[in-house]
Amino acid sequence: MKVLIVDDSPDDISVIQARLAKENLEIFFAEDGVSGIKETKSLKPDLILLDIDMPGMTGFDVCQILKQDGELSSIPIIFLTSSNSTEDKVKGLDLGAVDYISKPFDHFELRARVRAALRTKHMQDLLTKYAQIDPLTELYNRRALMERLENEWARIHRNQGSFAFIMADVDNFKDINDSYGHVVGDEVLVKIGKTLKQECRESDFVARFGGEEFAVLCHDTNIKGAVKLAEKYREVLGNIRINETTEKLQITLSFGISDTIACKSLEDLIRKADHALYEAKTIGRDRIIAAE
Repeated sequence: MKVLIVDDSPDDISVIQARLAKENLEIFFAEDGVSGIKETKSLKPDLILLDIDMPGMTGFDVCQILKQDGELSSIPIIFLTSSNSTEDKVKGLDLGAVDYISKPFDHFELRARVRAALRTKHMQDLLTKYAQIDPLTELYNRRALMERLENEWARIHRNQGSFAFIMADVDNFKDINDSYGHVVGDEVLVKIGKTLKQECRESDFVARFGGEEFAVLCHDTNIKGAVKLAEKYREVLGNIRINETTEKLQITLSFGISDTIACKSLEDLIRKADHALYEAKTIGRDRIIAAE
């Protein structure tokens, strides 16, 4: 796990590094508040040890900025201070810090408080992960997809760029459940999920949208590039077979695609992909339709 030390005292940084040397941690440091914020955005550490009394930007200032950033707010912060002021401690905790460590550092206290904060962070990460995973397919769920879409939408409007959105629906899935049972239906969904995950690009984000629907967020891709990706998915998924007693069940999917270039909002992006998917289902299934 990664620990970032933000302290203007090189001596204090050296002491902390020495005290945590046996904790099997990656330790990084910054010597002022501005650098601390920059390093936090770059490293995404699991814990920040933050000095309060720094020139220019204080630890309180740094903490407040980090806690207002949605991507960084969950990183636990332990304040480092030579002050025993109750007022300072209350202020820091109100800003979102999880603990205080007093200077000069006690060897055992420092290690114990760091270990405790990292254990809590690890458990929070696990809970967050499993809250975002679909238990059947082990893909990301709709909640995680929407969060990623919102982040990507904000990113491309900050830095320019584009992404595409693919929606896919299993054709005649109700007939599969009715004819072969829900156990086979679940097996179909699991195999489709595994195949999409294996065939997607490393940068793409695959999720179960709900029921028999899947979605792929295609980074740095326009609608033409997404159509090519969907053609590959369709070809590979068309070769999936579910073995039954006397026959092999062939699976097909329909696809609808949109991209951010032609959309004014995230809702518009999803709506256009959904409409394209509906059109693909309406005119015959097992095909790809790109939103105009």
